[in-house]
Amino acid sequence: MSQNQLDTKSEAWSALFSEPMSELVKRYTASVFFDKRLWQADVQGSLAHAEMLAAQGIISADDRASIERGLAQVSAEIEAGSFDWKLDLEDVHLNIEARLTHLVGDAGKRLHTGRSRNDQVATDVRLWLRSEIDLIDGLLADLQKSLVDVAEKNVETILPGFTHLQVAQPVSFAHHLLAYVEMFARDAERLADVRRRTNRLPLGSAALAGTTYPLDRERVARTLGMVDADGHACVCQNSLDGVSDRDFAIEFTAAATLCMVHISRLSEELILWMSQNFGFIRIADRFTTGSSIMPQKKNPDVPELARGKTGRVVGHLMALITLMKGQPLAYNKDNQEDKEPLFDTVDTLKDTLRIFSEMVGGQLNPATGEREGGITVNALAMEQAASRGYATATDLADYLVKKGLPFRDAHETVAHAVKAAVTHSCDLSELPLAVLQGFHPSIEKDVYDVLSLRGSLNARNTLGGTAPAQVLAQIQRHRARLG
Repeated sequence: MSQNQLDTKSEAWSALFSEPMSELVKRYTASVFFDKRLWQADVQGSLAHAEMLAAQGIISADDRASIERGLAQVSAEIEAGSFDWKLDLEDVHLNIEARLTHLVGDAGKRLHTGRSRNDQVATDVRLWLRSEIDLIDGLLADLQKSLVDVAEKNVETILPGFTHLQVAQPVSFAHHLLAYVEMFARDAERLADVRRRTNRLPLGSAALAGTTYPLDRERVARTLGMVDADGHACVCQNSLDGVSDRDFAIEFTAAATLCMVHISRLSEELILWMSQNFGFIRIADRFTTGSSIMPQKKNPDVPELARGKTGRVVGHLMALITLMKGQPLAYNKDNQEDKEPLFDTVDTLKDTLRIFSEMVGGQLNPATGEREGGITVNALAMEQAASRGYATATDLADYLVKKGLPFRDAHETVAHAVKAAVTHSCDLSELPLAVLQGFHPSIEKDVYDVLSLRGSLNARNTLGGTAPAQVLAQIQRHRARLG
């Protein structure tokens, strides 16, 4: 095949066809302008494949050296922005191969021995996603650290805890933030599990049935770092599955969806807390916008947009599941549609994690090593809100239980006390002792310690509870875990 034949995708298999591909079909089927981001993974996989082919005596050492030299130049051209990406060559793989062959001649043509674009693209996407998961893991850790930093400053800050968006019980604001740390920690665990299944080598499956060449697939896997915790090579064991499996992409997008759902929940709370009706926090101005008509407005656009982008990622998950549901084995052109949803999910999640880490915790000051400019907490507004809604009613019920009253009876007794407080427009802690004793004679003066917000907080001193001592212990645990 001549160089001119290699330089146009329509001629790469021209002997079988009687007419060239139409321009419309070229544009419709081409993926190069979005899959070119896989170029580093493509080069990485090709280098490992060439090394193995030479070790197995399938290509010569000179051919391997030429391939390595040519791919180094291809990489330099792409990094410099001078590489000529050609629509006619359809995708990242053929573009790189054509340029390599132009640079090194027949050695470039021999690189594709024992592989197909089917197993090549499956390998490239896995290599690319593996590195992206590693980046996301770091970003998740940064967001968790930001939340822990804010929590550590607000262990004693009292926030009304809500159920059904009604004041329920007082909690430490730090305890509330640490709930999100737990969510993001689970997200990191899920992604680590996804990474383990992503980190398996399809290369060597060829088009679908394997190859007649004596490949050492485990050698390639080890070269690419596709190994388990014990250093054993992780290789896709069935060639049909190797070229057609996209479970790892769906699984990653599912994990990313859950992470975005957690971000969306946090966003909703930040939006509520920032509103004038709550006034619990202030978000730095650089994360907000104004109104084109109402000069008094300061809008929480970043959390609102993150809440919206969650739907975008959920949609990508549905798209990938739908993409795979009707495909017979093995590879089908449908699988070209896996990349854009996957790429956009990765981009959206990374951008969102980066901006939330700074919005919550602020920017790191290199001089002090401290974060500055994160969310500003209005502790007084939080505590005043917690004092409304009879947040210590359950504490009074627990107090009566400790006096020997069955909980259901205590619950009913406190309901009457709350009704009286509502009638007198006061808090339970403001009812005179004589009035409280009218609901049950076992109530004594020490009840007022129980009915205080801080008393309620301190009383929940069990593992996972909101008592400051427990919250501090959890902060220490997260510090040790996150490093």
